[in-house]
Amino acid sequence: MSDGLLMEVCVDSVESAINAERGGAARIELCSNLLEGGTTPSTGLLQVVKENVEIPVFVMIRPRGGDFLYSEWEVEVMKREIQQMKSQQADGLVFGALTEDGRVHTHICMELLAASRPLPVTFHRAFDMVHDPLVALETLISLGFERVLTSGCDSSALEGLPVIKRLVEQAKGRIVIMPGGGITERNLQRILEGSGSQEFHCSARSSKDSSMKFRNSNVCMGGSLSVPEYAVKVADVTKIRALNAIAKNTL
Repeated sequence: MSDGLLMEVCVDSVESAINAERGGAARIELCSNLLEGGTTPSTGLLQVVKENVEIPVFVMIRPRGGDFLYSEWEVEVMKREIQQMKSQQADGLVFGALTEDGRVHTHICMELLAASRPLPVTFHRAFDMVHDPLVALETLISLGFERVLTSGCDSSALEGLPVIKRLVEQAKGRIVIMPGGGITERNLQRILEGSGSQEFHCSARSSKDSSMKFRNSNVCMGGSLSVPEYAVKVADVTKIRALNAIAKNTL
């Protein structure tokens, strides 16, 4: 990408990771369960992704979907997942934790950051659930997070653009503010120009029909909100290239 602008693509499969690199992504965020906003991927997935791409792979550490208020057991799970991902050559990590009153959970984050060293860490969109984003930003800076992924505490980065702009201005280069959430070819230029951000996060996925010939339409392996049984969402090279081109032309 052009100097000073970096595209991170969120992926949940080897195919999507390869497509992201082919499309021009500079970094991958690797997760599972994107339908739930992303959870910790398997070490097997990380291993095979690392064998097939050369760009940095940041791994999501999130033991479940839902809120970001974690029990002692869940924190222990996260610590062990961090160690596993480090041992499998993760290039960085992505996590976040909140208190019950919507503040950054400094104690848990300090523990997880200590376990993560020396890898860089992104605070994920738990940030969009905080009580006061400007206060939370200063907390993340003091803790030592490298970047924060945010939609500006709104339904999408476009809707949250005023807050993202304010966060970039407040950060003054002390932490990277990375817009994410609903970024497409239609709104990327406006988000980049309106925020002043130097990085952005997207999934750029399309639906891909299953290769299964025999199909049992009476059975579904997920719940009522699951994706269609015979369709797979994968990162779309064409979409990623289009986003890359828009970013290059924005500066």
